[in-house]
Parts: sequence; structure tokens; C-alpha cells
Amino acid sequence: MCEHTFVRWDNLTIEAQEGTALPGYREPAIVRHFDAPEALDTRFYEVRAKSALNRVPERSRMPFRWTINPYRGCSHACTYCFARPTHTYLDFNAGRDFEKEIVVKVNVPEVLRVEMARPSWKGEHVAMGTNTDPYQWVEGRYKLMRGIWEVFRDAANPCSVLTKSPLLLRDLDLMKEIAAVTDISANLSVPTIDEKAWRASEPHTPHPRARLEAVAELNRAGIPTGILVAPLMPGINDDPRQVEEILRVAAEAGATGVSGIALHLRGEVRGIFMEWLASYRPDLVERYEELYARSAYAPRVEQERLGALVRRARARSAGAFGRDPWRDHAAREPLRTAAQPQQRASRPPEAEQTKLF
Repeated sequence: MCEHTFVRWDNLTIEAQEGTALPGYREPAIVRHFDAPEALDTRFYEVRAKSALNRVPERSRMPFRWTINPYRGCSHACTYCFARPTHTYLDFNAGRDFEKEIVVKVNVPEVLRVEMARPSWKGEHVAMGTNTDPYQWVEGRYKLMRGIWEVFRDAANPCSVLTKSPLLLRDLDLMKEIAAVTDISANLSVPTIDEKAWRASEPHTPHPRARLEAVAELNRAGIPTGILVAPLMPGINDDPRQVEEILRVAAEAGATGVSGIALHLRGEVRGIFMEWLASYRPDLVERYEELYARSAYAPRVEQERLGALVRRARARSAGAFGRDPWRDHAAREPLRTAAQPQQRASRPPEAEQTKLF
């Protein structure tokens, strides 16, 4: 089936090279180039994955235990992306290679169907978009997510997705079919609506306004969808008026939850981000060097400042509506953080705002 799918793309492919080996894969990867402006100078490595489900370590603070990542590397090219260091496991670098050398697990839907049919699988919640974006540009060519959604539907398995792309609306029909048999939710990441900050820090992502429009359409269709204002970067996207505007539009879109996360700079991401910062906002370099001098995470006082920023913006948006739209949703269903399974919240929404900081 996959081979027949690839034939349909021959008119988009200008080069296919056999025999490129990648660490961790027994079979050579097929390298493809697509004749499209968005894919210039980008190589796509078609590999066959041995497994689709990835178990999250128990020590992790994530609210889910299983993930699926159909792609490795991401053409969004977000300067702050925490997933960049994972590319070094493939002997690629975390900078340009992460953005231009994309690994495509062409058999993920088939492998997932086998794994979910095993008696040992207990139907646990599975989160997508926790590493690289499953709806980055190349998903429009390979359409792996449609096959993945079909498996979740047929297995009636709870699931969620986090993305920066309205492309997920393409699969709304399947998401609605899943919602009829089990729990499903979505989150759109919207760090900023400032044009300059967006184009500089997320150069190849869809427009933030389009993401907020997708939130509205998903909620109208009955798919519980919230937003993630992340990462919050001091001096770049922490203008209270901008954050308040994001929350106001999100409330109008019926967003079921809102969360914020402070920027963290682990591993190679630190050097990549600081190099970008030196060219984009050299006036902030000294401040960031102080903030992240001792840890990959911002100091507690800075985390608390950013947490309060989101709470105040939420309060102002509630005042504009004459009610708290986030609490309205919490009365019907729990407020969820990004890619979190549906479960009864044990604390008020305000606590959910700060627990990620």
C-alpha cells in the first residue's frame, strides 16, 4: 500500500537516492527531494520503524505515558525547539540538520495497528506532537496522520495532539469519528501574535491567527481544543497586551484550556537560541545570560512572574466577557494542559496555570 502511495508523488520528486544508512535503522533510508518552494534544500529520509508507540519514562512529569512521532526533525525551524538535540542521535546536528534533514517513518500507521491489536496493549492514552510537529509541511505529502487517526478510531483508543499547524483540520472527519467512540482532544501552540517575533522565532510555521481560527473550528466540531502559550520568552513575547490578546481570541474560539510554559534551554538548544538572539535582539543577550547562567530553566522568580502574567491576562479576558470562559469549560470538563488526557481535575484552573512553570 505504501509503495503505491509513493508512486503518486513521482511528479513532486526530483531525486531519490537509495542506500543511505541512518543509526538505529537496519534498512537503508531512501532519500527524497520534493520540487516545492517549502522544501528547497531539504532531504526526506524514508525509513521503516520497528515500533510506533514510545513509552515516556516514569520519572517524567508528563501527564501521559505513551507518544507517537511519525517524523524526526522539523521544518518549522523554531529557534527554541527543545527537540533539536534528539537529532544528534542520528549523527545529524541540532541546528540546520534538524530543520533540513527530516526522517519520515513511512510505516507508522501499519506498525501502530499491529501494536494496538496485541493483548498486552491496555488502551492507554497516546499523545502526539510531544517531540516534533506531526503536522509540519511534509505531512501534506505523506499523510501519515490520517492512517494513525484511523487506527485510533478502529481501536477506540484515547488520544490527543499538539501542533502549530491548521493542517490538522484536514483530518477533522476522522477526529470526529474518534470522538464518537472515545476521548480525543487537541491543543494549538500559539507563543505570540506579534508579527515580528513570530517570523523571527518560528520562520516556517503557519500564521498564529490561523492557528487560533483552527481552535475555533475544532471546538465547533466538538473536538475539545485549547491553547499553549509557549515558550514565554522574556522581552520577546511576554508583553502583557499581547498575551491578553491571545487569551481573548482563544476564549472567543471556545478554547477549553490555556497553559503557559517558560523558555528552557537544554543541551545544544542553548547555543542555537543565543546565536539567534544575538542577531535578533542583541540588547537581550546579557539578560538571558544572567537568567540561564546556572540552569537550563529560568529562575523560580522569573517563572513565577510569567505565571502571574498569564493569570492576569486570563482575568482581564474574563472581565471582557463578563465571566470566566476558562472556568465555564472547567465546569463541564477538566481544564487540560497540552496533550493531556481527559481526566477529572483535582485542582482549580488557576493551579493548572502555574503547575507547568
